[in-house]
Amino acid sequence: MGRWVLHVDLDQFIAAVEVLRHPELRGRPVVVGGDGDPTKRGVVSTASYEAREHGVHSGLPLRTAARRLPDAVFLPVDREAYDEVSASVMDVLRTSGAVVEVLGWDEAFLGLDTSDPEAFARSLADRVRAATQLDCTVGIGENKLQAKIATGFGKPAGVFRLTSENWFSVLGDRPTDALWGIGAKTAKKLAGLGISTVSDLAAADPDALAAVFGPMTGPWLVLLGRGRGDADVDDSPYLARGHGKEETFQQNIADWSRVQAEVARLAGLLAVDLAAEPRPAVRVVVKVRYAPFVTETHGVTLSSPSSEAAVIEGAARSALERFAGRRPVRLLGVRAEFGT
Repeated sequence: MGRWVLHVDLDQFIAAVEVLRHPELRGRPVVVGGDGDPTKRGVVSTASYEAREHGVHSGLPLRTAARRLPDAVFLPVDREAYDEVSASVMDVLRTSGAVVEVLGWDEAFLGLDTSDPEAFARSLADRVRAATQLDCTVGIGENKLQAKIATGFGKPAGVFRLTSENWFSVLGDRPTDALWGIGAKTAKKLAGLGISTVSDLAAADPDALAAVFGPMTGPWLVLLGRGRGDADVDDSPYLARGHGKEETFQQNIADWSRVQAEVARLAGLLAVDLAAEPRPAVRVVVKVRYAPFVTETHGVTLSSPSSEAAVIEGAARSALERFAGRRPVRLLGVRAEFGT
């Protein structure tokens, strides 16, 4: 018997749910985003594998997706439907006997003791499919980092084990941003230090990286390169780290006074939602996406936790004042972050 961490990731979750609701769409390129109208501004929430083959992916502007794939089926986001299906999947995971840590709609970590994690993973995927008709991929590792990355090698609808034994044979020659937790900016900064691959990072001097990235982040990056990570799976109820409101405008807003008014309006709508949230906000963040597609964020930490509308709106106004640009705006968002 060994202690294992599994990462369960539902394949193309939102698109798959929509295909279940509309079986006639099976095998066709499906794009979900906004209100489903690709002539309007908005971004892709998810795309089926058939759409991804044509370069359509999450975060892509809907209009760009329509140009790349004019024959795709565009559908609006239906959060209630995804909540319902996700809850069914998580119920299946919780009845497996493993400790389950929910990460969101379509993924979770499982912790368990077993001598055959592959057999458990395949059985779990079969149970998810039987209950929901959805496919999932299961990554197996000695910790969360390994399991999360393993999932990418198992897709679609497969099982893959990544451990200290095969870590470098699988990942050693890959770029550092192949690691969960390292994005493009960090990878570029590492490359500037002569660290281009996972093996390079694993061999790096923690003290040297601490001098560049800070005393905590530098050594942590080296541990990532070596495949080290947290193995504790926590089954505490999933709590969102924050809640937000945002809107994409069909016409750019050039008048900054209107930008200020829209931010205040979004902050007011957010405050209404926060009234039903048991945790107060500790920070308010404003997102501005300038035309054509450049995004900036600025946040303000509250002097004391609060969900009061006046406090949320005031913090949003203060955050907006930190934006130096006064260029035309296509999207605005206000987000409240909760304490731990």
